[in-house]
Amino acid sequence: MTEPLASWRDTPARQRIVEFVTVAVAGIPPAERVAVFDNDGTLWCEKPLPVQAGFLLRRVGELAANDPALRAKQPFKAVAENDHAWLSGAITKHYEGDDGDLREMAAGLLQAYDGTAVDEFAELARDFLVKGENPALHRPWLDTAYRPMTELLTYLAANGFTCYIATGGGRDFMRTVSEELYGITPDRVIGSSVALEYRDGTIRHTARLDVFDDGLAKPVRIWSRIGRHPILVAGNANGDIPMLRAAGGGRRDPLRLLIVHDDADREFAYTQGADDAISVAETEDWTKVSMAADWARIF
Repeated sequence: MTEPLASWRDTPARQRIVEFVTVAVAGIPPAERVAVFDNDGTLWCEKPLPVQAGFLLRRVGELAANDPALRAKQPFKAVAENDHAWLSGAITKHYEGDDGDLREMAAGLLQAYDGTAVDEFAELARDFLVKGENPALHRPWLDTAYRPMTELLTYLAANGFTCYIATGGGRDFMRTVSEELYGITPDRVIGSSVALEYRDGTIRHTARLDVFDDGLAKPVRIWSRIGRHPILVAGNANGDIPMLRAAGGGRRDPLRLLIVHDDADREFAYTQGADDAISVAETEDWTKVSMAADWARIF
């Protein structure tokens, strides 16, 4: 039998996880063993840009190529000029509380698949994920899932936990690979979404935002979808603070995991967009998971 959590070093973080699960199995009914995970930067790599951003921006680039007038405004301008600094900066600014650039980027991204049928969108998303690769790591997108986290998901499932994803990324984008990568079925993916409409005999995407599943929206969406308070929650960024704080619902002592990106040799080292979360983790005694110290391997 494969050792559970084999890619984790024997550190206090791993010990805390094992102790928590052991206690939960002994005293918490399986129906209440709910675990929720952020995705970008928690379950798979989010640099140099979140994976779905690459997917959407590729389409934005196609739109800009066909309409030169679009190239004068963001995010079309940044895509046409390969300005990754502006694109990644918009996301970092969001985590720091400034949504000005993100609103500009979102307005363009919402246009990317306007009118696309949901099944066609799923095929395009899966094709991108299966055939593309991370431009900095030169690894296929599907090989940038963190091995220690997929092991943790397997370990939790084996101990009667039901695991969910709650991501600021797209719900319909992640549903295409969540079961294959994480063992999480599509109905257990909570995420951002565009408004859908039934037209011409099928369900289609629109250019209207339905919900941006980040920050204060995360715990609300988790409750509305699950109807239970998770007892184990994992995130990595400032936008995950409300979700982490809401864990347990005041009824149980939860396990809060914060993934810290501090391994420049094997992945990336950065605190932008996570500085508040790191500070809160230290103050409120969350379990910080250091990629450099706690993980024997990353991918």
